[in-house]
Amino acid sequence: MGDRRFAWASVDKVGVPAALLLLFALLALPFATAKANRIVPGEAHGLLAALPSTAGPALLFLLLALAVAGALRLPAVLRLGGALVGLAGLLVAIGFASAFLAAPGNPYARVSPASGFWTALAAFALLATDALTRLRPSPALRLVLLGFVLAGVLALLGSGFFEGLSVMREYAVRRESFAQEALRHLALAFGSMAIAVGLGIPFALVAWRVKPLRAPALAVLNVVQTVPSIALFGLLIAPLGWIALHVPGASALGVRGIGAAPALVALVLYSLLPVVANTLAGLAAVPEAARDAATGIGMTRRQRLVGVELPLALPVILAGIRIVLVQNIGLATVAALIGGGGFGVFVFQGLGQNATDLVLLGALPTVALAFASATVLDAAIDFATITRKGDAP
Repeated sequence: MGDRRFAWASVDKVGVPAALLLLFALLALPFATAKANRIVPGEAHGLLAALPSTAGPALLFLLLALAVAGALRLPAVLRLGGALVGLAGLLVAIGFASAFLAAPGNPYARVSPASGFWTALAAFALLATDALTRLRPSPALRLVLLGFVLAGVLALLGSGFFEGLSVMREYAVRRESFAQEALRHLALAFGSMAIAVGLGIPFALVAWRVKPLRAPALAVLNVVQTVPSIALFGLLIAPLGWIALHVPGASALGVRGIGAAPALVALVLYSLLPVVANTLAGLAAVPEAARDAATGIGMTRRQRLVGVELPLALPVILAGIRIVLVQNIGLATVAALIGGGGFGVFVFQGLGQNATDLVLLGALPTVALAFASATVLDAAIDFATITRKGDAP
């Protein structure tokens, strides 16, 4: 009985499912797909078949060992290190596979990651996230880890190690347009967030002072949130087109029925509810003792708001901004349907051409941008929370 309890104590409840998923992905699922061109289905290959005979067994042994280690109850630092090594090993493996499986002399040949790669990537990411949660790193350390991961990925991309992958070949053909659409995507996501913050926080402050305004305002913003994104983009085409035709100077400023203008307006409308609601919630959570203390030392209402209430409400306000930014990075992809540009251009082109790797060219940077933005804002929220606790009496 004691041995059985010891056996169960030596395994990790999160690590066991992740390890089983890794074993299934590495041993049973195809790791890479080789295609004669970008459209045909291609031939799937397992991990060993997709790698050279010299590197394949070594990489497989390493990944399987890390999968088994992930199932054990090890210190969180070791679990995080193993997960990061596993992620790096997968990237190295798919890079070797792209060079090994590509048909020599065929410029149209494509090599793409298959379901085994993506499943193993998700499993190692789960192990890394679980380890980080247990470690509870400081905000600064999280930003350092993010920078380390991004620098490693960018170094691999810049080295040409992945140039044989189909998604990188799609990028090579569209290098200039990719840079343009990336800037448009950033402008839509961050621009709409900035406008929503500039409009939403002052409006929330007015609603905080004028209590009867709160419920109707939140009700209207909730209704906007229920409208599907494509429908809202479409609804804005007619009024913005009318403004472009009848308001002098509007067209010169970029206001049109299609393009970036309706996309930006729609994203701002979607962003107002999280900003307004979180600002109101943050102000409501300010302790009455803090307000009384500020009043007691002679602060005016404005001084109390700026010097006490808003700083104490800042973590909740930043949480709303985080929601807005991650939401808008994803929604900006849909803006391509009305000519708004962004990474969605490649996603919808790929869907129309049945080219999965072209879809990935738009989807992967969108996911990476959302993840990095969420991590940075999470760190900012923690910094604000730590500062708030430090300032608390």
